Amino acid sequence: MTKIKVIEAAYKVWAREFYTNTSLSLVARELKVCKPALYRHFISKNALLEAMTEYFFEDFAAFIRADYEIALKNEDSKERIFILIRKMAEYYIRKVNIFIFSMIKLRDRKLESFKTMRKLRERGIDFKLFQQSINKDYTFQPLIMRLIFSTLTFFIGDFHKNRKVFAKKEEIVLDTAIISNIINAITEIIGKGLNYSGEEIDSLDYDELESRICGTVDSTEHDTLLKAVAGAVAEAGPWEASMEQVARRSGLSKSSLYSHFKNKQDMLHQLFMTESKRIIDFAWQGMEKSAVPCEQLYLGIFSIVEYLRSKPDILTVFDWIRNRKLFFSHKGKEHHEQMTESLQIFDEINIGRIPEAAGKRASPWIFFLILNTLMIRGSYQSFSDAPNSGIRFLYRFITMGIGGFLKNEK
Repeated sequence: MTKIKVIEAAYKVWAREFYTNTSLSLVARELKVCKPALYRHFISKNALLEAMTEYFFEDFAAFIRADYEIALKNEDSKERIFILIRKMAEYYIRKVNIFIFSMIKLRDRKLESFKTMRKLRERGIDFKLFQQSINKDYTFQPLIMRLIFSTLTFFIGDFHKNRKVFAKKEEIVLDTAIISNIINAITEIIGKGLNYSGEEIDSLDYDELESRICGTVDSTEHDTLLKAVAGAVAEAGPWEASMEQVARRSGLSKSSLYSHFKNKQDMLHQLFMTESKRIIDFAWQGMEKSAVPCEQLYLGIFSIVEYLRSKPDILTVFDWIRNRKLFFSHKGKEHHEQMTESLQIFDEINIGRIPEAAGKRASPWIFFLILNTLMIRGSYQSFSDAPNSGIRFLYRFITMGIGGFLKNEK
């Protein structure tokens, strides 16, 4: 038994549980050895996690390095982008367990010190240099790069979920044609978005549209118990939040909580479904303020933004769901279907469609990107300070993809 074998087993067994239950005992059971046997290689779970992180960076960099170097030498900026996107997509499609690890553990707030960009730069993959290489043709800000990677993440996760690979213990070998189809669909979405024209998007009066929504969120707290749940989850995360924390925040005894919730999972489910309905209802009110599809789409997006900016605990809860991939879990099929159905708001209006190979699910993708944009830190002090300019960039990317940022088309 080698270190690499232990690392590979950890990826496999912990990915099945979406890293909700990570222990050396599970890894030992997968390898059919006793737990003490693992201590010859790793003195603790954290030591193993650190080794898994280093393995990921080495493996990822090695997989894309040749195409990265080819992309840098290409004279066409658009081709540069898609050469790299296609290779990154292929990596995460072929290596689902590492995909889950990188999307959950590497984005954990406790692991920010790993400094992803620096780790990759040390291995010859410099994304900052890559962005500079396309700046002559594209008006790319860091947010646009983030939206590209988030789109990649969302559709690859959705692809794996739909093929039920998360529920299977055996290795899944994907057909080359299937891989090619989903990669083509993802690059089409990143390239064109919902395929709007520049004329349509540039004609919008953003200030006027935003004025229809600003200040209309009902600040009345309708459910103090769910507010306590949201506060506990925002503080500790959905798996770490306890009934004790909720009881303390709500002023109720722990035993009395069970008259409202069957268990913690039911508590999280009720919070998500209740807030989803409120968000959707508010977005519908916004979209009804116009009959023009491109305006309806922006009004809906901005309404969701305004709602979440006014309720930072709810925003943090939804971001935990996005980062921890609760949408993609194979457990609780009925729960998952309810969650998915609650986010179909934009599919009810004529906003355009995404490729069939990508699942034709525009609404969850849009919602995913909204959360991603609102959670950016550094350029503003709090969620309520998130600038509207970022939302307009987001809208342009959704409607036109990176084509909306070509300098010669502005």
